[in-house]
This record gives sequence, structure tokens and C-alpha cells, in this order.
Amino acid sequence: MVMQRHHLTRAGIALALCLHHLVSAIEVPLDLPQPPTITKQSVKDYIVDPRDNIFIECEAKGNPVPTFSWTRNGKFFNVAKDPKVSMRRRSGTLVIDFHSGGRPEDYEGEYQCFARNDYGTALSSKIHLQVSKSPLWPKEKVDVIEVDEGAPLSLQCNPPPGLPSPVIFWMSSSMEPIHQDKRVSQGQNGDLYFSNVMLQDAQTDYSCNARFHFTHTIQQKNPYTLKVKTTRGITETTPSFMYPYGTSSSQMVLRGVDLLLECIASGVPAPDIMWYKKGGELPAGKTKLENFNKALRISNVSEEDSGEYFCLASNKMGSIRHTISVRVKAAPYWLDEPQNLILAPGEDGRLVCRANGNPKPAIQWLVNGEPIEASPPNPSREVAGDTIVFRDTQIGSSAVYQCNASNEHGYLLANAFVSVLDVPPRILAPRNQLIRVIQNNRTRLDCPFFGSPIPTLRWFKNGQGNTLDGGNYKAHENGSLEMNMARKEDQGIYTCVATNILGKAEAQVRLEVKDPTRIVRGPEDQVVKRGSMPRLHCRIKHDPTLKLTVTWLKDDAPLYMGNRMKKEDDGLTIYGVAEKDQGDYTCVASTELDKDSAKAYLTVLERPDRPRDLELTDLAERSVRLTWIPGDDNNSPITDYIVQFEEDRFQPGMWHNHSRYPGSVNSAVLSLSPYVNYQFRVIAVNDVGSSLPSVPSERYQTNGARPEINPTGVQGAGTQKNNMEITWTPLNATQAYGPNLRYIVRWRRRDPRGSWYNETVKAPRHVVWNTPIYVPYEIKVQAENDFGRAPEPDTVIGYSGEDYPKAAPTDVRIRVLNSTAIALTWTRVHLDTIQGQLKEYRAYFWRDSSLLKNLWVSKKRQYVSFPGDRNRGIVSRLFPYSNYKLEMVVTNGRGDGPRSEVKEFPTPEGVPSSPRYLRIRQPNLESINLEWDHPEHPNGVLTGYNLRYQAFNGTKTGRTLVENFSPNQTRFTLQRTDPISRYRFFLRARTQVGEGEAIVEESPALLNEATPTPAYTKNHVDIATQGWFIGLMCAIALLVLILLIVCFIKRSRGGKYPVRDNKDEHLNPEDKNVEDGSFDYSDEDNKPLPNSQTSLDGTIKQQESDDSLVDYGEGGEGQFNEDGSFIGQYTVKKDKEETEGNESSEATSPVNAIYSLA
Repeated sequence: MVMQRHHLTRAGIALALCLHHLVSAIEVPLDLPQPPTITKQSVKDYIVDPRDNIFIECEAKGNPVPTFSWTRNGKFFNVAKDPKVSMRRRSGTLVIDFHSGGRPEDYEGEYQCFARNDYGTALSSKIHLQVSKSPLWPKEKVDVIEVDEGAPLSLQCNPPPGLPSPVIFWMSSSMEPIHQDKRVSQGQNGDLYFSNVMLQDAQTDYSCNARFHFTHTIQQKNPYTLKVKTTRGITETTPSFMYPYGTSSSQMVLRGVDLLLECIASGVPAPDIMWYKKGGELPAGKTKLENFNKALRISNVSEEDSGEYFCLASNKMGSIRHTISVRVKAAPYWLDEPQNLILAPGEDGRLVCRANGNPKPAIQWLVNGEPIEASPPNPSREVAGDTIVFRDTQIGSSAVYQCNASNEHGYLLANAFVSVLDVPPRILAPRNQLIRVIQNNRTRLDCPFFGSPIPTLRWFKNGQGNTLDGGNYKAHENGSLEMNMARKEDQGIYTCVATNILGKAEAQVRLEVKDPTRIVRGPEDQVVKRGSMPRLHCRIKHDPTLKLTVTWLKDDAPLYMGNRMKKEDDGLTIYGVAEKDQGDYTCVASTELDKDSAKAYLTVLERPDRPRDLELTDLAERSVRLTWIPGDDNNSPITDYIVQFEEDRFQPGMWHNHSRYPGSVNSAVLSLSPYVNYQFRVIAVNDVGSSLPSVPSERYQTNGARPEINPTGVQGAGTQKNNMEITWTPLNATQAYGPNLRYIVRWRRRDPRGSWYNETVKAPRHVVWNTPIYVPYEIKVQAENDFGRAPEPDTVIGYSGEDYPKAAPTDVRIRVLNSTAIALTWTRVHLDTIQGQLKEYRAYFWRDSSLLKNLWVSKKRQYVSFPGDRNRGIVSRLFPYSNYKLEMVVTNGRGDGPRSEVKEFPTPEGVPSSPRYLRIRQPNLESINLEWDHPEHPNGVLTGYNLRYQAFNGTKTGRTLVENFSPNQTRFTLQRTDPISRYRFFLRARTQVGEGEAIVEESPALLNEATPTPAYTKNHVDIATQGWFIGLMCAIALLVLILLIVCFIKRSRGGKYPVRDNKDEHLNPEDKNVEDGSFDYSDEDNKPLPNSQTSLDGTIKQQESDDSLVDYGEGGEGQFNEDGSFIGQYTVKKDKEETEGNESSEATSPVNAIYSLA
């Protein structure tokens, strides 16, 4: 839907309402003498409720204030003589009070009001007062009406005459409305017409009801009872008119009212009615077909609607037509209604009273309520038919003239006074008005004035001498200045000047032209899912000097701003949109002068409503047809239907998916299984989601049959060394096919000469005892119910229970590949000693000690798995420079076999880890102090440190300088050659194998390049060099050392360990980062880099080996493809424990002295 926009200005609306007043007569200010003018009166035909008091209105204005009198039925009505009648103060309105009793009917009649003052008398119209009547229905006996089937029938209503006429409708005596259609309908006279009677019409009775307007009562006529006589067949008949009768009729209607033409015809089948106008088309834009085309309504009839109309009634047996001649008459209506006439002494004027009607109305003039012929002669007045001419009028000639235009269909009465005044000009509007208008809109400036003689009014702008009239301006006689289009240049001060022979008066009006309010980006149609957050835009441009108000409408009603609606400056956001939020949204931007609106439709996609009315048909042994009625798709087309079923024997209350169907179908044939008590439900699916399940269908039970399939997943395996457990997947509810489902289990040793054993069970499990160790069995499981057995099952091979292997691998050989890996070979065990299925070979190993003296290590046992029947593998990620022990076992499904003899091997040195820290201090601009700590994992005997550094300034770098230090040195002072540049340092530790990882740090930037920072000035006292601080630190170190010695002694004497430290931890054999026979750590921080050799903490550095891994591989690119893996984890915590265990020992060499403390 395209966004709709509407723009309105308040000034424009007011202007449109006032345009018809622009040339109206000038009003006389009430502070000046003037004859009476009737301002309010009751309608001519005045029907009142008898239960209420009667108010006959008559109000008038004039100066002096008018007095009032009344006539009733043409005679003076003395209000003072009747205590029930009073007249309102300062008004002529009559009040007839019945609170103390009285009959309203006694006051019916024709009333007329007279308003008088010193300058004349004004008359109201003649008011015909009637009291509403709702008479009772006359009692009558209604006989049973017998009618032949197919015959026409009319039931007469004949309601009692009411005032106003009652509304007629037909109901049964039980107050059920009578169904109407083109065969049975009510006519305009209230009768009920049957084009042909059918047998079903006798199933109810028929009562005519009359509802009266004022009393709001309903009166019911005694009901008609029909007795329809049936025949062997209903004879089809041609149409015949039941109303009106004959082939032609005539109808008279008054101009301005609605014309209703009616044709009701009988016939079998019921005829269709069509309408035509002879010699032309039906009046365009004012015709309407009613009552199943039996009535033609023409609204607001005019003389052009006269002519001949005919209705054509037709069915398949023929047609007939009726002609209605329409004559349009007219009560009097005004052509020129007389207007008040204001004259100055000596002026001429005229009153004109022209009316038309059919027949042509007669014109009668009255003056002050008396026929003008009977009034005193006035030489300045001349009556010429419908015109009165006044010449040379003088003060004292004021009067009220009445014009009465009447014919046989009604009358018109108009009052117009003639007032002779001598008044200088006066402006009636407030002074210094401010008019604000929207640019390019039509507007007008008002300057109501008065004077006698009638002044001449002229408009000027900004004090200029040119009169404004013509072009964009149009000056009206009543003083208004109209502008066709207000432009920015039209802003300014306008002056209106009224002038006559007695003087002049003027007033100023300031005009401001404002920018229009416009929605530059309005909301757009959106289709959103339930729960989303749509945003409706409404960006507005308006005049900044006007106050802007933005409101939102939903479906043309004010939008309730709950906590889900957020109104913003440029739009509206709906949080968690729901189905109730769907509809039209209108943004209305308004100021005090104009407004603009834009509309868009928000469509909310919701999960579909649940299907309903499930029905089972075409019931068969193995199928049934399920039909359902789709629910509302909630704006998102249904894509699928899911049919589910539930059975009440095996899993009552549990629903299972049966089948799925496209969203375009609502019926499906479902395949069924025997011996299932089915119940179905349907779920609808669209792009938003699934509906709630439908209400379940009725149940349908299928007959039983023998099973057609056997259990799946049959397998046999031992749970102990002397048994075999046979298990299988049982049949479900739709596979059982009958009652008492059971399973025939058969087995024998895998030997063609062996005999079969069998057992019938209901549970999906059977255990065979006293079996030999790990021998194959042939197994069969067959389903059976009370209707028979399933087909012969397939044979499955199972095995009895396993026992532990009896032999250990022999001839275990170890070859060191590098500082972190070894190659293993062994002699495989004989298959007969495995006593089960061979799973893998395992190498158990543990770190026995470090080659660095006094370094405590964890002796936790770990293992590497080598799945399958193989005789070689690799153990990797060992700690360098350590002594290891290793033993091997073979493993089957029961567990490990006996262990081989223990083998010992050392790992060579590796490269060290990076130093623990590198601290940089700048005491002044000339030097930089470096301090570092030894590596956490030396992985061998440290031989020294290597320091590389270079100066840099921004992107510029200096050459790299190198310093080498002894293993015990941990401090260095650099003398700066450049006080401005910073330095980057790379520090590495080294062993005989090579250098380790570098720790990289940069010297800090100085806050002031010319002056050292306070922390690094020459005169600054370094707290680390103070004696008291050194003594304190030594005392703390001694206490820590004693605490560590106590902890170490306690652990050595059997302190409590976590249980998992003493367990063999299996490493993942599928680690993708290591080739077969390798292992990986789970701690990401301790994972080794590729091509590296293991340090004490498990970090690996590259080291060449004399032996190639290809010698132990079984293919491809020099990789050893055995998939044994290290199953275990070295966490950072454990690595620290290994180094911390040596903290209580003394250093044995200068090189490693630091490692005795941590």
C-alpha cells in the first residue's frame, strides 16, 4: 500500500466555511436602535413526547429588547391565564409544565410567535404542535393460513396509526428475526411477501412488530401460522406483480425529498428485479437499489427526475414489467430571500422576495405582522408584486416586513427589517489584529464595519496609497480582503479605512506568512515478524516560530503509548511487536495553523493459528484419510503441515511425528500400522514458526497382524569373563503389530556342528552364562506376537566375555630422538595370550629425576597409547635433561596385561626458556640500568646470557649492539650515547645447545627530554641500595626459605596428595598437532611451538637428532605415523611445583646456584 498523505490548514478550513458569508448583509450593532430579528424558533411540524414538558422555542434580538406574544390557531394566546404555561425570561419560549397534571393533547394546535419593539414586529413561522401517539394493536383473531407449495403469499401487517409512523419488522413469536431474501421480503407498507411458498416456511410463525419512536415501545401483532400443502412437484411459473398491481401506476413526490419506487413479484423460481428509466439512464449519483433490488431509492429529487420508470421482473419462465409515472411537485423554495435593509435619511432601497414551486407560489407582503394593504399608507413605499421599493426614506420609517410564499404543498415566511439610521463609520473588529497564515494558502483579512449611509471600505498595505483590489487581492462588500495565495512578500501591516459622509474609521491588521508543516519522510508499509522492533519514520519540517505537536493514530484512533511504544523526534519504535499492533499508523504533525499527516500499514507476521475440525474418513486396514480446516495464517502463508500421532498402549500421552505435507493441502491419506489405537493432531508451519497443535482427532484402532520386521542393533558382548549379554533395539508401538510382543533369542558357538539354544523374553536383553573366554557366537533375535512370528532374522556374530591379557611385550628398545622425544620398538605378544580383542599397546613412563642436581621433579605416571597390533611408536614432549623410566603393557577390552621390565633413559639438554623478567630503570639521562632473573626452565646447564639492543626514535632505528654475560650475572648498566632516543632490548639465556626465547622490553619515554623525570634524577636516593631495606629483604627471604624446607620435608614423609596425581592419566591419541606416538598438553599456555625442543616445563625447542623419524614411520613425508599419544596434562601449576621442590636445597655450582631459590 502506498503511503497516504493529507495536508490541511486551519485557516483554510475556516475560510471555506466563511466564504458564503462574504457577500452577506451587514449586521447592525446591537448598541444601535433596530427592529426585532427572530434568531431561534421550533420546527414547523413539531411532535412532542407526551411524557415530557413541552417547550415551544422563540428567541429574538433587537434594540430595545423585544417583547413577545403568541397566537394559537390564529387567536391571541393569553399565557398569563393558564397556570401550566409560562414564558422564559428575556425570551419568548413557551414552557408547558405537566408535573401537576394535565393532558398534553389539550395543547395541540398551530402556534405563532410575535417579537415587538418600538421599531417593528417580527413573526415566527407557524408551528404545528402534535403529541406523539403509539396506539395499541387492535385485538384480532388470526386463523391458520393454508397455502399450496409454490404459490405466492402476502401477510398483511396493518399497524395502528402512530405519530410519527412506527418502524415495522417481522419476527417469530420467539423473537427470532425472519430471514429475508429475494423470495421472502418486507414491503414498504409493512406487509411480508412470499414470491413462492416453500415447505420450510411452515417451520415458524410470523408476527408483525411495530416500534414507536418516542416511547421506544414495541407492539406485536398476533402471529400468523402457515400450513403448506405439498404436491408431487412444484410447477414453475412466470413472474406476476404482487405490488403494485397491474402494468402501470403513478406516483407524486415533492422536490428535495427521497423517492422510493417498489416492485414485488411472484413466480417460481423467485424472479429477479431490474430497474430502468424510459428515454434515459437512471439519475446518476443519487440512485440506490434496496430490498434485494425490489426498491429503487432516488435521493433529493428534483424536477429533472420526473418521467416514466419501469421495473422488469424475470425468471427462466419469462418476464413482466410495470411502469411507474413519476411527477415531481414542489413546495415553495427561495430564489431571492429578502434581506435586512439599512438606509440613511433620504436614501432609496428595495426589498425583493422571489420564490418558486410547483404550482407557482403566491407572494403576500406583511408589515409588522399585518397585511401590507391594511397598514397605514406610506408615500415613500411602493409595492410591485414581489418587490417593495423605498424612496427618500426618513427617520421613523423603520419597520419589519414579512414575505409569505405559499402553495398547496407548503409555505415560506421570511422577516426583513428596514432601519433608517444616521451613523458615522465604525470598525467592529478588535484593534491591531494579528493574522498568521501558511504560505501559499488562501486567506482573508476581516474588517467588519458599520455606518449609515453604508461606508465605503478600502484596504492599504504598509501605509501605501494604492488601494488593494485586483490581482492576488479581492475586496468584498462586507469588508473582508481575500488573498488567493499568501506569499512571503505579502507579510506586513494592512489598514482598512471605512468612509461615509459623516466621517471615517480605520483599523490595522498585521499579517505573518509562515512556512508550511511538511512530513518529508513518512512511515512506509512494513511486513514484520512478531517480536521484532519495527520503526515508523516521521521526519518533519515546519516553521520554527510555531509550536509543533506530533501525534500518532492507529486505525484513525489515538495511539496508546505503552511501555512498548517509544515516540521519538523523527519516528515511532515498537518494541516486541505483537499481532494486536497490526493496522494503519498515521503520523500527524500539527501546529496552531496547519497540519500534515502520513499513513502506512504495519503487517505483523505471526505463527499460524492451529488447524481445527479434524475428521477421519475412508477408514481402511492400513490407511485413513485425515481432513482439517486450516487456521488463519496471520499474514505469513502456511508452508507445511505436520501430522502427529499418539497411541495409548506403549507410550500413552507421547506424540510422534507421522508425516509432513505442503501448506496447500488440508487432507491427506495416512499409512497406518496394525494394532495401534491412533489419535492424530495437526501443526501448521509458516516462516515465523509453528502453530499450537490442533485439538486431537477421534481415535481409530487398526487390527493386529504378525510382526513384519525384527529388532535392530542386535549385538553380543561379555560383561564378565564367563558370560555374554545379548541386547537389541526393541520394536516400537507401530512395529509391534499385535498384543503380547516378545522376542525369541537363539545362540550357538560359531561352529556349524554346534546346536542352537533359545529363550523367549520380553525385555530387550538376555544374558548367557558359563561361556568360554572370548569365543564367537552366532546370534538371532526374532519378534513374535499373538498373531505370529516375524520373518527369519539375520545372524549376528557376538563374543563372550574377555579376561586380562596373560603376557607382556618383550624386547622393549628405546632410542632418543631429541631432548623431548624417543622412539620405541617392542616384540608383540602372541594373540592367544590376549584373551580378548586387542585394543592397544601402552607405554607407561614417569620422570624419575632431573640431571640438574637438587631439582625436585614430579614422578606422576603417564602413558602413551598405540592403538592396534603394532610394534613401534614415538613418545614425545618429554622434559629435557631428565632421567625417565618406562614400561609397556598390552590392553584389551577388560584392561591392562602384565607389565614389561622397566627401562631407563636420559633426555639430552635443550635450550632454556626466556628470563623470568627484565626490568629497566633510568636514574638519569646518561645511563640505563638493566636487571633480570634467570629462566624458569633452564632445560640444561646455563652457559650465559646474550643481550642485543638498539636505539630508536620514532620509525628510525640504530644499529644492533651485542653484549654477552656470564650465567651468574643479572645486572647491566648501559651508558647512553644519545639522551633523546629510546632503547629496545632483547635478552636470551643459553645452554650448550643454544639460545632460548628472548624477552623484549623498551626503555620508558622521558616526560621531559631536557630534564630527567623525578623518578630517575641523579640526586634521587635509590631505596634498593639502602641498608635497612636490604636487611629487611634478607629477613623475609630467610623466613620464606625455612617455610619451604618444612613443606618439602612434610611432602617427602607422605603428605596428602590429590588423588589424580597418583593415577595414570591417558593422553589423547587423536591430537592433530602431533604425529602418531606424540602427545599434547591441554593447557594452552604450555603448548609447544612447532619444531621445538622440550624444556623443563614442557616447552619444546628445535634440536637436530642423529636419527631420522622416518626410520620409525610407515609412510609419507618422513612422518612417523604411529598414533600413540601422550595422555596427560602438565599445567603451569605443576611445572612450578617441580621447580619449587628444589628451593630447600643448596646450590652445588655457581652456574645453577640461583635455581636452589625461587
